[in-house]
Amino acid sequence: MDIRRKQITPYGPWQNGAGERWVVIVRRDLLEHVIVIKERHLRRLLSEFVAYYHDDRTHLALGKSTPSMRTATSKPNRDAAIVGSPRIGGLRHRYEWRQAA
Repeated sequence: MDIRRKQITPYGPWQNGAGERWVVIVRRDLLEHVIVIKERHLRRLLSEFVAYYHDDRTHLALGKSTPSMRTATSKPNRDAAIVGSPRIGGLRHRYEWRQAA
């Protein structure tokens, strides 16, 4: 995952905020809900979570948009239904409109 340690300036606690927030989000939304078996399993979960975080999860700071700027779609017709696609092994879902058959 190419994660490297970065030294922050002394007495600069505001620089820790982004890293600490990320750790809290990963712990709360992912690691409290699964049992990690091995390092490879953790890496797979983290890569799936990062994809979910950027492509599917809405963020209040972005006006309930996603970092990848996925646009919200309106109901295509009155017979359309909402269908959930599992993400992170079914832990989270992405919901989209689908045409009725």
